[in-house]
Amino acid sequence: MPFLSVNFIIAQEECKISMIMKEALLYQKLSNKSVQCNLCSHLCKIPLGKSGICRVRKNINGNLYSLIYGKLIAQHCDPVEKKPLYHFYPGTKALSIGTLGCNFHCSFCQNCDISQITDKQIAAFGKSYQPNEIVDLAIQKGCKSIAYTYNEPTIFFEYAYDVARIANQRGLKNIWVSNGYMTEKMLDWMLPWIDAFNIDLKAFQEKTYHQVTGGHLKPVLDSLIKIAKSGKWLEVTTLIIPEINDSPSELNAIAQFIANHLGFDVPWHISRFFPAYKMNEIPPTPLETLLTAYEIGKNSGLNYIYIGNIPNNKHQNTLCPKCHNLLVERSGYHIYSYTLDNGKCPYCQNPIPIITE
Repeated sequence: MPFLSVNFIIAQEECKISMIMKEALLYQKLSNKSVQCNLCSHLCKIPLGKSGICRVRKNINGNLYSLIYGKLIAQHCDPVEKKPLYHFYPGTKALSIGTLGCNFHCSFCQNCDISQITDKQIAAFGKSYQPNEIVDLAIQKGCKSIAYTYNEPTIFFEYAYDVARIANQRGLKNIWVSNGYMTEKMLDWMLPWIDAFNIDLKAFQEKTYHQVTGGHLKPVLDSLIKIAKSGKWLEVTTLIIPEINDSPSELNAIAQFIANHLGFDVPWHISRFFPAYKMNEIPPTPLETLLTAYEIGKNSGLNYIYIGNIPNNKHQNTLCPKCHNLLVERSGYHIYSYTLDNGKCPYCQNPIPIITE
C-alpha cells in the first residue's frame, strides 16, 4: 500500500467536509493553525483537530467548520405560545427547528438528549434540509413564523442565518429562543432578520450561572439590553429551581433588571422546574414559590408576568395592567378568548403591546 502523507490525508478530509459541512462564519485564524470562534461569549480558542465547547464547531486544517449545517434533529409545527411567546402573533403556528449540541452544559437541561451529545451522535443523527426547504415546509404547514429552538440556535448560526433571510423575503417571521450567550457581533448579524426573541435569564448571581451552565451572567445581560434597545420584540423566561435561584432576593433582582433595563412591558415567564438530567433529585418547584415570584414581579412594576409548566392556571392569562380586566384567556398553549380591539383594551382603551400584524 503506498504511503499517504499527512497533508494528503488532511486534503481528503477537507474534500469530504466540503460536501457535508460548512465553513463557519465569525471566526479568526491564530498561530499554529488554531482558530478562535467569535460566535458565542465563550470565544473558544480551538487547536487543530479539536472542537469548541459546543462540540459542533471543529478546527480542520486551520479552518473552522460547522458540523451541523442543515442537519436537523427536530422540526415540528408548534403553537407560538410554546416558545413561549404570548405577545407575538398569538394563536399562530411556528415551524420549530433544532440541531444537536449546546454552548451551555446546564445541570437541569430538559433537552439533554439533544444538547449534551457525543461526537458519535453528531455523526449519526439528524436529517438534512436546505434552507429553502424549511421555508417551503413552514408555508405548506400554514405557519406564521420559523422558530430556532430546542437547542441553542447560536451554535447553528450559519444555517439559521440562511433560513431567516429566505423566510423574511417570503413573508414569514423569525423567532430566536436562546440562552442569550451570543457575542455582540453575532447579534449584529442576526438582529435584522429576527422579529422576536425569548431569552432565558437563568439566575442573577455570577457564581450560580457559572456553576450550573458553564457560562457567565454578564454576556446574557448585555444581549438582553441590546435586544431591548433594538426595538425587536422580547420576552424573558426564568426556570425557577428550588435552592438554586428561588430566593426572594434573587427573584427580585431579576424582576428589577427587567423593569429597569428592558422595560415594564417585557413579559416575564416564570416556569416550574421538574427533575431532569443531573438535577433529578431536586423536587418540582412549589406553587407557593411561583406565586411569590409573580408578586415580586408585580411589585417591581412588570405589567405582564406568566406562570408556566402548570396547566390551567389563571396566571397564563393576559390582564389589562390598567383596569385588570381579562383580555386573553389561555389554557396550556391554546387561546380560549381574545378580546383586544385594535391593540387596545376594550374596557379602558389602554394600549396593549401584543403584536398581531
